[in-house]
Amino acid sequence: MGTLNEMFDPDRVAVVGATSREGAVGRAVTSNLLDDFDGDTVPVNPNYDEVLGTPCVDEVSEADADVAVVVVPPSIVLDAIEACGEAGVRNVVVITAGFGETGEDGAARERRLAEIADEHDLNLVGPNSLGIMSTPSGMNATFGPENALPGGLSFMSQSGAFVTAVLDWANDNGIGFKDVVSLGNKAVLDETDFVDHWGDDEETDVIIGYLEGIEDGREFIDTARETTQDTPIVAVKSGRTSAGAQAASSHTGTLAGSDKAYEAGLDQAGVIRAESVDELFDSAGILGSQPLPDTDSVAIVTNAGGPGVMATDAVGDADLDMASFTAETSDALRESMPDEANIHNPVDVIGDADVERFREALEITVADDNVGAALVLAAPTATIDFDDLADAIEAVSEEMDAPVAACLMGGDRTREPKQQLQAKGIPCYFDPARGIESLATLGRYRDIKDREYADPMSFDVDRERAHEILATVRDRDDNRLGVEAMELLDAYGIPTPDGEIVDSPGRAAEVAADVDGDVVMKIVSPDILHKSDIGGVAVGVSDDDVADTYEDLVTRARNYQPDATLLGVQVQEMVDLDNGVETIVGMNRDPQFGPLLMFGLGGIFVEVMEDTTFRVAPISEPEAREMTEEIQSAPLLRGARGRDPVDIGAVVETIGRLSQLVTDFPAILELDINPLVALPDADGGTNAAAVDVRLTVDPEKLDP
Repeated sequence: MGTLNEMFDPDRVAVVGATSREGAVGRAVTSNLLDDFDGDTVPVNPNYDEVLGTPCVDEVSEADADVAVVVVPPSIVLDAIEACGEAGVRNVVVITAGFGETGEDGAARERRLAEIADEHDLNLVGPNSLGIMSTPSGMNATFGPENALPGGLSFMSQSGAFVTAVLDWANDNGIGFKDVVSLGNKAVLDETDFVDHWGDDEETDVIIGYLEGIEDGREFIDTARETTQDTPIVAVKSGRTSAGAQAASSHTGTLAGSDKAYEAGLDQAGVIRAESVDELFDSAGILGSQPLPDTDSVAIVTNAGGPGVMATDAVGDADLDMASFTAETSDALRESMPDEANIHNPVDVIGDADVERFREALEITVADDNVGAALVLAAPTATIDFDDLADAIEAVSEEMDAPVAACLMGGDRTREPKQQLQAKGIPCYFDPARGIESLATLGRYRDIKDREYADPMSFDVDRERAHEILATVRDRDDNRLGVEAMELLDAYGIPTPDGEIVDSPGRAAEVAADVDGDVVMKIVSPDILHKSDIGGVAVGVSDDDVADTYEDLVTRARNYQPDATLLGVQVQEMVDLDNGVETIVGMNRDPQFGPLLMFGLGGIFVEVMEDTTFRVAPISEPEAREMTEEIQSAPLLRGARGRDPVDIGAVVETIGRLSQLVTDFPAILELDINPLVALPDADGGTNAAAVDVRLTVDPEKLDP
């Protein structure tokens, strides 16, 4: 597919299926274009000579159009798309519904639509789309009730109804857009294509989106990472896939769920995720109008003590800091403010403050190098005029390099001052928490821009041996592997304790004799997930007790689940759990993003504590290290309460090797290493040990 510039800046738009019939979509689209579009609108319908006073052509080939908007019935859409391709119209918007959203027949029709688009190299939006808009040319190629106001936001939505609702609200609030796209079913063009296009569009200040799903998570991450170096992306993500329900046989599958993949993927992509429409536009508005702060330190200037405390609480909730003023700033405030005023942050100019006192306090405060951003917070009093205060905030803002937001806490008297400030790019709210959260968004985007993305970790591994081990599922009744697949970890350089799976008491004794010290013994069965719950694990078994312990473990397993498949008993070297920390490293394959890595506190309580963090693989060394720092129990790894710190580097390397393994083999659907025991740093020693493993494999996805 080629550039999307022509789609948003055409000279001629053809409406295939245009009609004069009241209430018809074809009439609404044609009318919207005729009302505002700077270019030519060409109705296409063999049943009309003219539509809404505009000459009509019989075929799209006669329209000489740059964009075709298709609104014909579903039964003839494919013919219309074919005709567009043959006529050389490379940009097509399919508004017609009745495709993948309607069932098997519609899905087949949608697949054929995509094939035709590919054959003719079409940029195709939809089907089942509201249409597209671009305000520089006044193009409203939708059947929505009104056009967008001009502005710097470019907006994509997977819901057409959400587009109409947002535009109605945005028009009332003076919020403008550059381009608007209703994605529809995304048969050809999807969110990644528009992120890529708008990232190169100098007229797009911020990209915003409402997404219910992402077609190709890895491609989206890579594209968005490049885009967000210059253009921020803010998105609301709603809806869930069935990924979590499909993969509940492992700890990772149980804990992951589809939203964890989106949370991790969007963060890795540099996308700021909004939880509501207000948050979406608060974030977009301040990103498009205010400079980025140098620090996360916020100063608050207010005439209201209570709201000032609320704003201070919001600073803590947003992971920002209250700025500490220099001595010079404190002295200047002390000299200029009344004795009753609070000259520390938050600065309280007290209730009788006039606009001049507000202005002076703000000027002194924002001049402090320790202040990264400022919030002006005012409640109505007899001594304050909000119109004059808006002028003062605007004047100070023009002189400062740091971002500023305002909170005018009132009713009608704040309406026009609020509009004045917003028109000058100064966001203004009633709720102090919204103002602080908006300032926090600037800090988050600053950090995104400062990111340096490293290449994925890569190691010398034995892929051929790993493939052989995974292929053993072809000879089994199910597709699950357990500790019998420990050699898979060895093939990828992930350290494991010495040991072996045995099928007799005598062989168990022989293996134990070759291991230094006492051993751990575990029942091996793909049907028994929580072995410790049934007494299927014995720890600290001496050589003399190995044979009897073997018999005991098998008996317990048989009593617990008579029909379970028993592969034997694992005899394994003891790992120093007293000085180590039990962690978990796992993967669940998400339908959109692919391999979703998990790291967290491991052991038998992993599902109880749920102290975990996620990344989409493949990951870099900095990303793997971040995972070890994000969990709440990270202090345990660093040596809390007098314990020796563990070898973080060994854990990071294990995460990286697992990332490579699950990226190399898409056949691995889910995998747990639990526990991965992180051990104190010891020269020449093995400082991490994968004690147990469980994975699920799709044999059909294994190469021959």
